[in-house]
Amino acid sequence: MARLSAALFPSGSLIRMDTLLSMKVFRLVAELKSFAAAAERLGISPAMASKHVMHLERRLATRLLNRTSRHVGLSEAGALYFERSSQMLEALEEVEAEVSKATIIPNGTLKLSAPNWMANADFPKLLAEYQERYPQVQFEVDLSGRLVNLVEEGFDLALRATQTQDEALIARPVAKIRFHLVAAPAYLQKYGHPKSMDELNGHRLLVYTLGALGSTVTFGAPGATQTLKFVPVLRSANETLLHLAAVAGMGLAFLPKFLVAQDLAANRLELLLPERFTAEGTLYGVYPSRRYLSAKVRTFLDFFAADSRFT
Repeated sequence: MARLSAALFPSGSLIRMDTLLSMKVFRLVAELKSFAAAAERLGISPAMASKHVMHLERRLATRLLNRTSRHVGLSEAGALYFERSSQMLEALEEVEAEVSKATIIPNGTLKLSAPNWMANADFPKLLAEYQERYPQVQFEVDLSGRLVNLVEEGFDLALRATQTQDEALIARPVAKIRFHLVAAPAYLQKYGHPKSMDELNGHRLLVYTLGALGSTVTFGAPGATQTLKFVPVLRSANETLLHLAAVAGMGLAFLPKFLVAQDLAANRLELLLPERFTAEGTLYGVYPSRRYLSAKVRTFLDFFAADSRFT
């Protein structure tokens, strides 16, 4: 076995089998936030689980878990050790399974960040269908819309509409997202129903601040472009707010087709110039660069990419 990081394993010594077991016990205690629950899952006593964690703390000369009578939580050093050691354990488990040609079964908690427009009826259905296939995987999902730090915050995966520029991260395309220009009938009745591209000039626009489109939009092929100028009346990084504002008749909005499908069917929104004004973006699965990608991340990306609801 190759030598592991001296920052994690002082003196650069090789990991003994008891330390590997202690790492696995620590990982489960941290995930379940309970010595008793981890011990029951592993078939050992709570006292033995505590000894394994104490073994790691003595080895590292630092406290990994903050313990009270009612709560077990990671210390700052423990959070770093948990993130790095979990990667190593997952990689080791998958290498062992690959070498022995065993079936790799996804398991554990998949900590996922996604755009807040995933807070729609289809996304929970996809999660439920994935979990039905892989029942040993649980989800922890952040739909705040903020740009999370995957490594520092311990996220396994992020779904993002823009490709990352961070060399430490991998961005895999998983879906083509079609954006349409939509407006509420009440808005169109009040401000006019544009029948051509030129008639879009001067219309009120709800602007997604993290996207490429703004108050001025240029489209067309090189040498034959056309520029439109809108009047921004609301700027936000929250796609759900923009969606609700569009339904309320506040202005035009570029929104994903799957997000507005029910509104279009119920005549709460209308498509504007669909044959001319359709934008296409790529949704990426972004994850920390690892030689061995965990089974839960790999299978979820494959599952999402194969689903047609988000295209």
